[in-house]
Order: sequence, then structure tokens, then C-alpha cells
Amino acid sequence: MNPSPAAPGSQASLREANRLRVLDALREQGAMTQVEIAGSTGLSPATVSNMVKELDAAGAVELAPSIRNGRRAVLVSLATGNTLLAGIAFGDRDVRVAIATGPRDIVGRHRMPLPASHNADEGMERASRLLYDLVDKSGKTMSDVKAVGVGIPAPVDSVTGQVGSESILPGWRGIDVGDEMRARLGAPVVIDNTSNLGALGELRCGALQGVSDGAYIKLSYGVGAGLVLGGEIFRGSAGTAGEIGHLTIDENGPICRCGNRGCLETFIGSPALTDALMGSHGRLTLRDIIANALEGDMGCRRVLEDAGRHLGVAVAGLVNLLNPEVVVVGGQLAQVGDIILEPMRRALDRSAIPSATASLDVRLSDLLTGADVVGAVVAAETLHAANDNLLVTIASTS
Repeated sequence: MNPSPAAPGSQASLREANRLRVLDALREQGAMTQVEIAGSTGLSPATVSNMVKELDAAGAVELAPSIRNGRRAVLVSLATGNTLLAGIAFGDRDVRVAIATGPRDIVGRHRMPLPASHNADEGMERASRLLYDLVDKSGKTMSDVKAVGVGIPAPVDSVTGQVGSESILPGWRGIDVGDEMRARLGAPVVIDNTSNLGALGELRCGALQGVSDGAYIKLSYGVGAGLVLGGEIFRGSAGTAGEIGHLTIDENGPICRCGNRGCLETFIGSPALTDALMGSHGRLTLRDIIANALEGDMGCRRVLEDAGRHLGVAVAGLVNLLNPEVVVVGGQLAQVGDIILEPMRRALDRSAIPSATASLDVRLSDLLTGADVVGAVVAAETLHAANDNLLVTIASTS
């Protein structure tokens, strides 16, 4: 039987809340002195001192001598043991980096914006800088990072390791991202599409746990899908499966960046949404549209509802082909919840085979905008385990 939780307002409840505040501060800001923790959390120095003692005794934090303002101090950081993993997820307009001891234990994370037309060198340089900074703040060095998972928002050719389309993410064309990042970071690196990593994150830690056949739909500046078949990520013969954003839903529709007409992305990608609102709202960002819709703006809600309807038509094709148990919707636009999900479900009911939708569960992502980063950490963990097993095998045969 599980122990009963502490009653709200009790001393035990207050102590647990304070402990979580200290851990959250260390997770967000990296290693700090107790004085800095007190300033960050608003807790008294005495309370912080007691919390640090308890956390240290429990093995949840690590203490290391340091110098602050010319005086000796003790740095407090989250315990990482001997294994530190990293996840990097590139977007069309940003890069997000996390370090972790495992997929469920993110030690620190950070985000940096990127120009819309950034090239590979610029993106990789910023990502490397973020990762080095996070590792330093955790009180570790890059030698402690055992593996890095990296996601890019484009198909990744499983044979060459390069972007599998010349028209999607053109600034990364011809670049072997794995080799480049290994050289910059000095750590083993595994590369995948961010939608695949989003599916992997949800499969391990989110809304696809226990699901044998499912799909993860990432809605952001563009749209992509990660497919799960037989409990494993399905990448296709060359690693480019899941490009639902470039599924044609209107052969007479707008020209897409991939060169085709009427792709799903031309109807629900960020440019389509912002252009639809230009006449009534002026130039908005995707973040503006999301915030306005959640505050009740009818115009912003309408374009997102239309996006949900188009998405439902496209996903109906996927449902008819693969008959998944679960479809998970994540990414930035998942933050609006039922504004997109309800019209998507209605379009699915109209367009998919009734027997396929009867057993289908459409869910909101548990990890929202963080699924791909978590998936990158999962990929890093798998790579590290494989490398460890290889070393053991070599040692046993030598």
C-alpha cells in the first residue's frame, strides 16, 4: 500500500514544497551557492541550509568547493553520478538543449532563438555553446557527457546521415550533422528527425507509453509525424518516413517549399496561419496567435480551428493506412488543446474508415514542446548503452 501523502499545510507538506523549490531552482539555473539558492527561491538561508543537508544526505545533490566574489563557497548542484546525457532539438526558429541523468531526470535545459534562414554552422555553433554552458553550470565537464542525441526538423537519410531533402532545411544541405557535432562536442552523437524523437519521447515517458501502434504529430512552424509500429519507431527504408507535412491535400493548392502543390504544411504551417491573419491582425508571430487564441480572440481561434480540420483530413489517410491505436498531438500548437483537437476529431470521423476511428484515441501530448528533447535524451541513452555493451564485448574477447 502506498503511504498517504502529507496533508496540505502540514509541516511535512511545507518541507516537501521547499525541497521541490530548491531542486527546481538547481534544475533551471545550474549549480549555485546556498546564498544564491535563497535569493532565487525566496526561502530563508536557514531553510535552504536545512534543505541542502537533507538533499545531500539523500544523494539528490552534490557539493563542491568554489570561489565566489573572492571568498570560499560551496556550490550545490543536482547529483548526476557518472553518467550525463544530452539532448539537442533544432527547430525552424530555435534550438533547445537539455542535460540529464536519464530521460525522466532533466538536470538543466535552455533555449536559444535562431534566424528563420539559419545555416547549419550557425545552428550547430549555438547549440554547442548552450550545451557547454549547461554542463559548466552543472559543475561537470564535457568529458562527463557520455552521449548526445540531436534532432533536426527535416528527414534524415539513414544511409548518408545527411538531410534527406534539398528543399527542406536548405541551409543544412550536404552536411553530415553527426560528424560535425561529434567534432564540436567530443562525445558520441546520434542524429534523427525531431518528429521521430518526439514519438520516442512520448513512447518512453509520455502519452504513447505502452502503445504498440501509434503516431506522434508535431505541430510547430511546420508539421511532421513520428510513427510507432510494433512498439518501435518506424523510419522507412531510407529514414524519411513520417513526412505528413508534405502530404498533398489539395493538388491545386499553394506551392510548398518542397516544390509540390497543396501540401498539408501550406495550410497549417506557421506562414499559412500568420498570412491568414495579416489583414485583420497585422503581422503576428506563432506565439502571438497561440496566446491570443487562448485569451479568446475569435480570429486566431478560427485559423487554428481551420488548421485542426485540415490536419484531421491528412491524419485520416494515415489512420486508414496504418490503423494506429493512438495519435498524439504535440509541438507548440498543442498548447491550444481542444481548439485544434476538436475540429481534427470531427474531420477524422468524416474522412477515415469508421472501423479505424472507432478504436482510435486522439490525445494531447504529455510533454508538449519538450517531447523531442526528451526523445533526444532517450536516443543518447540508447547509444551510450550500445557503446558500453560493445566495450564489454571487446574486452571479453581480447
